[in-house]
Parts: sequence; C-alpha cells; structure tokens
Amino acid sequence: MTRKWTTSAYSYAFQIILALIVLLPIAFALVSSFRPLDDIFKYLSPVTWKTFWPGNVTFEAYENLFALRGFGRTFFNTFFVSAVCVIFGLLVGSMAAFAFSTFEFAGKKTAFAIVILTFMLPFEIIAIPLYSFVNRLGWIDSYSGLIIPNIANGLVIFLFYQFFQDMPKALFESARIDGAAWFRVYSQITMPLSKPVTVSAALLIFIQQWESFLWPLIAVRSKEYKLIQVALSDFVTDIMTYWNEMFAAVVLSIIVPVILLLPLQRYYVEGIANTGSKE
Repeated sequence: MTRKWTTSAYSYAFQIILALIVLLPIAFALVSSFRPLDDIFKYLSPVTWKTFWPGNVTFEAYENLFALRGFGRTFFNTFFVSAVCVIFGLLVGSMAAFAFSTFEFAGKKTAFAIVILTFMLPFEIIAIPLYSFVNRLGWIDSYSGLIIPNIANGLVIFLFYQFFQDMPKALFESARIDGAAWFRVYSQITMPLSKPVTVSAALLIFIQQWESFLWPLIAVRSKEYKLIQVALSDFVTDIMTYWNEMFAAVVLSIIVPVILLLPLQRYYVEGIANTGSKE
C-alpha cells in the first residue's frame, strides 16, 4: 500500500511539474499583455508572485493592436483561411480516401504511396516550386494563394483511409444492391459514421493553418492578407520590441484553438485511436 501511494505521489508530482512548465510561460504572457511596456521585465528577476500578477493593469496593448495595427483584419484573415481550408480539406480528403479504400484502379498503390510521401516531406522542399507555380497563376497576395495549395492534405487522406478500411463493406454492398449511387453511399452512409475522424481531421487542418508561418510569409506581401503568425513579427523593430503588444497578440492567437480543442478533444482522441491498424 505504501509503495503504491509513493508511486502515485511521484506520478502526480511529475504531472504537476510538466503542467507548470507548460502553463507558467502562458501565464507570464497573459499577465504581461496587461502591463505597460516598461513593466514587462520589471518583476522577472527574481521570480516572485508579482511576476504572475499585474500590478498596474492596462488595456493599452490590446487597444493598440486593433486601433493602430489593424489586428482585427489579421485575425479575420487567419480565421477565414483556416475555416475555408477545413471545409474543402474535409471534402477533398474524405472523397479521396473513400476512393482509395473502396475502388480498385490502375496505379492505386503508387498514387497512395505518393499521398503518404506528401506529409512525410518537409514543406521547405516544395516551398520554392510551389511559389513559382502559384505566382504564375497570379494568386500571390490573395486568399486563393493562401487557401488552394493547402486544401489537399496527405495526412487527412491517410486518417480517413484508415478509418474507412475498418468499416464493414457489407454496408456498401447492401446500399448498392438497393440502387444507391456511390456518392450516396459516401454522403449518407460513410460520412455520418465517420464523426470522430472527421472532427480529428477538422481540428488537424484548422490548427495547422492557424499556426502556419512559412507559406503565409512567402505568399503574402501586403497587410491586407497577412495572417496571425506572420503578424507577430511586426512587433520587433530596429528601435525596440513592443513586448506587451506581442504578448497580447500571442494570447489572442491561443484563444481560438483552445476554445475549439477543449470541447472536442474526446472526438479528436477517439478519431486518432480508431485510425490504427485493424484487429
């Protein structure tokens, strides 16, 4: 009994330490976003309770974000691009996975191997060729250039494919015998049964686009289409760094993914777990 209690105590202590490592920097950023610029590092050395408690509360950083820097437009751009990528990414990814898991066609294994390869390669490898292609289409500095190259996602196709492989094919055969077209089988039978993996894929796409930095940095030149991760670099200038505004922007960039992930984490974990190998 004593050994079991000791093991549990060590386990809880380890988890608390990990939680503090993750949460304390976020707490510091949150507190610093409500401080004047001159007070950001005033209580950092030594670290005391004042480090994580704002003494002189001000909303100046948030006011400057939206009034002077036009952060509202940046926030809208990021949410719009992420949401559109989710909608079309789920449609394209699920339909491609349904085709791979249901039909037999020439070059199927090669095509699926290429799909797997796409999410194993670093994006930096294709960044320059992709930029040249998108530039020729005239999509640089536009929503099209930010959205269309990110619709097809190899990892999303793989997640749906693994989930569809575990579904009983008798359902499809029965529907086909009753005269259902393949699109009806996909839309009215397969997808309604795929809620966990759909939620997982949607969160994956959304968070990936919300945190995207390299491609928005390359594909956007004007402030009109700038996304949130790129905008975070605007607070560092040759003269000074606006730490309180940067921390305020960081806090706002965290809020949306957390709001989405917390209520949907059960479906997210279930969808990932159900895409393993078949029994």
